[in-house]
Amino acid sequence: MELQTRLKHIHSEAEFNQILEENANVMICCGRMGPMCLPVYAAMEILQNQFQHVAFCDLPFDHPEAHVIRMLPECRGFMGIPFTVYFKNGAPVKATTSIQTQDQVETILKAYY
Repeated sequence: MELQTRLKHIHSEAEFNQILEENANVMICCGRMGPMCLPVYAAMEILQNQFQHVAFCDLPFDHPEAHVIRMLPECRGFMGIPFTVYFKNGAPVKATTSIQTQDQVETILKAYY
């Protein structure tokens, strides 16, 4: 099960932990290939050239290992997908739910990274 994006794909909890350990700045979008998620993936694909100091990753929402995002306290109460979480030095610093525009994603990236 893999999303059709040009982002780094996360396949396991171990890989999730390794990405957080090896990168100070990480953005992970946990979603599906649907209308609420596609604009976020597109924004990430475009912005990864501008924010080369950020690891841009995806994780399928229905993957068994997606609990690493879905169960975060920052995502409690989220109703829509995708769940997008921004990590700084291994800790979540911002989380959003549902569709986001490129401008919204870029604003968050500039604020936290």
